[in-house]
This record gives sequence, C-alpha cells and structure tokens, in this order.
Amino acid sequence: MAASPSSPGRSRTALVAELRAAGCVFAEEEAALLAAAACSERELSELVGRRVDGVPLEHVLGWAEFCGLRIVVEPGVFVPRRRTEFLARCAAEGLVPGAVVVDMCCGSGAVGTVLGQEIAGIELYAADVDPVAVRCARRNIGPLGGRVFAGDLYAPLPGSIAGRVDVLVANAPYVPSHAVALMPPEARLHEPLVALDGGGDGLDVHRRLTAAAPGWLAPGGRLLMEIGESQVDTALAILAEAGFEATVRVSNAHDATVVAGTRPS
Repeated sequence: MAASPSSPGRSRTALVAELRAAGCVFAEEEAALLAAAACSERELSELVGRRVDGVPLEHVLGWAEFCGLRIVVEPGVFVPRRRTEFLARCAAEGLVPGAVVVDMCCGSGAVGTVLGQEIAGIELYAADVDPVAVRCARRNIGPLGGRVFAGDLYAPLPGSIAGRVDVLVANAPYVPSHAVALMPPEARLHEPLVALDGGGDGLDVHRRLTAAAPGWLAPGGRLLMEIGESQVDTALAILAEAGFEATVRVSNAHDATVVAGTRPS
C-alpha cells in the first residue's frame, strides 16, 4: 500500500512545509504525488530527499504527464514541457492511419507517443542523439509499434522513408547558448545540455533540420518545430529559404509557438 502524506511517520503538513521550504511552488500537489509513489515511509523520505535536493519531480517519480498520458522519464533525460503539448496537437491535425511520422530530437518520445496513441496505424519513427533519451523513447514509443533510432538528426533513419514522410515534428533545442545559464537549476543541472543549447540564436539545429527536410518529406508533407516567440521571424525565414510554405501557430493557453512548413506538392 502506498504511503500517505498523513502517515504516522510524517504528517501532510510537515511534508508540504519541507517541500515549500525547498522552493517547490506546488508543494501540496507534489506531496500527494510523492506519497502515492512511495511504498513505505523510508521510500517516501528518499523520494522527498531527492526532490529537496533539486531533482526534477518527474525524474523522482519516473514519469511526466503529457497530453493526459504518463510518459516514462529517466534521470538525465529532458522532461517534456506542457507547452509542447501544443506542438503535438498541431502535428496531429489531419493525420490519418498509414501516415509516416518522424519525431525528431524526440527526447523521451512524448510527442511521438501522443501521435501514436491518438492516430492508430501510423508508421512512427523517432530519433535522438542522446542515449538516455533513446532508451526512454523506446519504452514509450516501442509498445505502439514505433521505431526509435540513436544518432544525429536524419543520419540514423532508414533510407526507405526518404521522400515518404507526411509529418516531421521536432522539439529541437532552441535556448540561445548565452541564456542556458539563466535557466532554472532543475534544467541546467539535471537535463542534457544537448537538449537545451540551440547555439548562438537558439536555432542552429532548426537550420540543419530544415535544410535537409525536403529530401525526407513527401509532397505536401509538413515540418513542425517549436520555437520561442522572439524567434518567429528568423524561423520563418529559415523555412522560406528551404522552399517551404511557412506559417506560424501560437497558443496563449500553452504559452507556445510553433512554426510549420509545408513542402510544395
């Protein structure tokens, strides 16, 4: 039976106070989640100790909530953000069974998992350069019949899908190098730099991704990428230079910005 924040060894009030003192903004919610994950008071103390030490809650729990799903995450992997749910929703629009989908820079595979869950029968691929991310993505995407590859961008993908991809979706790193040091410690200290640092203006990976995309997308195929609000003009120019018909989508509810490029038919 899972321990409770109000168990004899530790009161709910004390647990919440400990988390709040460590800077946890949503201490009450975190206390409930940690207590539910623990099978004993000793395990609860260990989980709380890791959280108080600054380990992301998702790494402590072993999962992250994303579009209503529990996505498996391991220590050291990039934690999927709620804003990226908007990217997943945009990518899902118009998808039909049989479509070929690539989740690039997939991290834990959260976006690909959502697409595989919501649209049965898609041909799903994912890739990431980080081995921990690949391991997590295989746990999330594998049960859906998806294939996950380790390597830099398109390099590990099977050549058989070149020119056949209907949707190429990417949550590539877009934090400018100089701004990484300003990120919260949970990200800076516990997530891989390769998943955060996007180069000088934050769009280095997006340039490489976009330049090679026409060779992989089917006619009419879409490339969707999450970016920061201040990067819209540059991102649209990158897509236009590669021959895409470019648009931008914004969600105030998610505080998210997505640029989309369509390969001309």
